[in-house]
Amino acid sequence: MLFRLALAAWLLVIAPAVAAPSAKLESPDKVLSVELTTDGDGRPSYAISRLGKPVIAPSRLGFILVDAPKLERNLTLAGEATRRFDETWEQPWGERRFVRNRYNELRVTLAEKNGLQRRFDVVFRLYDDGVGFRYEFPDQTNLKTVKIGEELTEFSLAEPATVWWIPAYEWNREEYLYHRTRAEEVGDAQTPMTVRTDNGLHIAFHEAALVDYSGMNLTRVEGRRFKAALTPGVGGAKVERTAPFPTPWRTLQIADTAGGLVTSNLILNLNEPNTLGDVSWVKPMKYVGVWWEMHLDKKTWASGPKHGATTENALKHIDFAARHGLGGVLVEGWNVGWDGDWFGNGQDFSFTQPYPDFDLKRVTDYARDKGVVLIGHHETSANAAHYESQMEAGFDLYKKLGVTAVKTGYVADAGQAKVMGLDGKVHFAWHEGQDMARHHLKVVTEAAERQIAINAHEPIKDTGLRRTYPNWISREGARGMEFSAWGQPGNPPEHETNLIFTRMLAGPMDYTPGIFGMKTKSPDGVATTWAKQLALYVTIYSPIQMAADLLENYEANPKPFKFIEDVPTDWAETLVLNGEIGDFVTIVRKDRKSDDWYLGAISDEEGRVLTASLGFLEPGRHYKAQIYRDGDKADWKTAPQDIVIEEREVTATDVLTLRLAPGGGQAIRFMAASKGKPRQ
Repeated sequence: MLFRLALAAWLLVIAPAVAAPSAKLESPDKVLSVELTTDGDGRPSYAISRLGKPVIAPSRLGFILVDAPKLERNLTLAGEATRRFDETWEQPWGERRFVRNRYNELRVTLAEKNGLQRRFDVVFRLYDDGVGFRYEFPDQTNLKTVKIGEELTEFSLAEPATVWWIPAYEWNREEYLYHRTRAEEVGDAQTPMTVRTDNGLHIAFHEAALVDYSGMNLTRVEGRRFKAALTPGVGGAKVERTAPFPTPWRTLQIADTAGGLVTSNLILNLNEPNTLGDVSWVKPMKYVGVWWEMHLDKKTWASGPKHGATTENALKHIDFAARHGLGGVLVEGWNVGWDGDWFGNGQDFSFTQPYPDFDLKRVTDYARDKGVVLIGHHETSANAAHYESQMEAGFDLYKKLGVTAVKTGYVADAGQAKVMGLDGKVHFAWHEGQDMARHHLKVVTEAAERQIAINAHEPIKDTGLRRTYPNWISREGARGMEFSAWGQPGNPPEHETNLIFTRMLAGPMDYTPGIFGMKTKSPDGVATTWAKQLALYVTIYSPIQMAADLLENYEANPKPFKFIEDVPTDWAETLVLNGEIGDFVTIVRKDRKSDDWYLGAISDEEGRVLTASLGFLEPGRHYKAQIYRDGDKADWKTAPQDIVIEEREVTATDVLTLRLAPGGGQAIRFMAASKGKPRQ
C-alpha cells in the first residue's frame, strides 16, 4: 500500500522584489546553489555551482513562440519566493522502498518591462545531488494559448568534460550504441546525456514529468554550450498549451561518482505522487515468452507453418513458468495483423481477434489454473490513431480474461508514428512529440481503469511518471538484447556498462536478459559470459524481468538457471559499490520480501578484479553466499559458458574479490541465516 510520510514541510515567502538584480538559493546542505540574473537587455540566465565551484556557467532561459514575439529579453525579476520541503514516501514497487524528497525551492517571476507585459515563473528545486527547474505559465490576458516553436533553455558546462550520448532525430529512435566524445564533439543528443568533467564530477542531463509536452533533446551550439531542442510536433508549433500550465522539469543529477547518479532519486521526486490510489494489483514478476525464437527465425510472428503464437506453444511456456515459479508468459503474434507489411503500418492489427491457431480463452484459463498470468501484447507499429480506435476494447477483453499486464510496441521509423489530429485527420508524428506524449498517458490511464500494467517498447522516454502512474511498470527505450540475435553486429560488451549510467538513469528497462544460447545470427553472438547474463538481473533494474532464452537452454542448464528462479524483481534498497561509465559496475540490492541481498557485477571487454565490501549486510549476522562467477577460462569470445557455482559463509566484515572475465560478470545471492548462527 502506497503512503507518504511527511517529516517536515514549510513555506517561506519573500516579498515581491522590484527589478531585483538576481535571485539565489542553496540546497538543504549547501552543496549546490543556483543564481538567476538578468543582463542589461533584460535577458535572463541562470548558473549552478557545487561547493562554490561553477558547474553550469551562465545559461540563457526563454522561448521562441510561433505566433507572438519571443520571451527572451526586456524581462525583469518581478518577484521571488522560496520554500523548504522534506518528506519520505513509499514506493509500491521499485529500486528501494522508501524515498526521501528533500529540497529547497526558488520561484522567480519574470515579467516584460514593456510591450505585452507577459510573465512566467521559473521554478528551481535544489537537492544536494541535483537540480530540477521548469517554467510555469500563469493565466494571463496577453498569453492565453502558448504556441512554442522552441525553448531557449541552455546548459553551458563550466569545465571541460567527456560525454556519453546517442544521436537525436535519427530513424531508429533511441536504439543506438553510445558515443564517448569530448563535449565539443557532441551533435544532437538524446537525454539522459551523461557527463564526466576532467575534475571527476558526474552530471546527467534529462527531464522529469513529461506531460502534454514535447520531449527534450540537447543540441550543442558552440564549445560546451548546449541548448534544449524540442521534438517536432505535427503543426507549426512544437508545443501548444493553454495557460495555466507547467513545462516538464529540466534535470541535472550531480555526483562525485558515477554510482551517485544511479542512486539519485531526483527524477522520481520531481513527479507528482501516485494518483491511482491502491495499486496492489500491480505485480512485479519474472516471465518467459514466445519471443526470442522469432528473433532467431525459428518461429514467426505472422501466421503460417512457423507461427510462434499457437495454443500448444503457449501452453508449453505456461507449464515451464509454473514449474519454475515464474509469474508470467508473454505471447507475441497472437492477434490478427502480423501478415504482410506490418512494420510502420499497423492499420491491419486487431486487438481482440486472435489467429485461428491461438485459443486465447483456453490459454488464459490454463494459465490461471497454473498460477501464471498471460502477459498481453499490443504491437501498434506506432499507429496511435488506429490503436486508440480499438484500445479500450482490447483492454476490456484482457480484463475479462484476467490479463493483468500488457507489453505495447511502437515499431516504426522515427517521425513515422501516426496520430489523430484535432482536424480529424491522421498525421505523421515523432515518437516523443507532444501528441505521442498525450497518447502514452492515455494508454496508461485507460489500462489503470482496468487494473492493467503497461510495459511499453519503442516508447516515449521515461521521465519518472511511474511515481504518478505506478502501473507504468517498465519500458524499453534503448538498444535491447534482441540486437544480439540478428544478422548484424550485436551489442558489444561495454553496452550494458554504458546503459546503467545513461539510459537507466531515466527509469526501469525491459532489457530481456538471461541468454545461455550465445551463438546467434549475429557474427559475435551474445557478447557476454553466462555469469554476466545472470548479473544483469541485478544491475539492469526492471520490476518485470524476462528470462528471454529458449526454454530448452534453461532445461539443459538448471544450475545457472537457479539464479534466475531465485532473484527478485522488487527491492527494499539499492547501493552501488563501485563503477565507471562504460567500464564496470557492482550493484547490490536487498529483497523487499526477505532479508536476502543480491549482488551483480559486470565488466566491458576487459577482464577486471574488483573488490566488494559486504558492509551492507546486517552486522553480526551470518549469510550463505551463493556465487555464480566466471570460470578461469571464461571469455565472451571463446568460453562464455565457463561458469563456476559455489557457496561460502560471509558476514558484514568480509571483503570479496570479484574476478570478472572479458565481457564477464558475477552474481551472488546472500541468504540470511538465523541471527547469531555460528559460521560453518
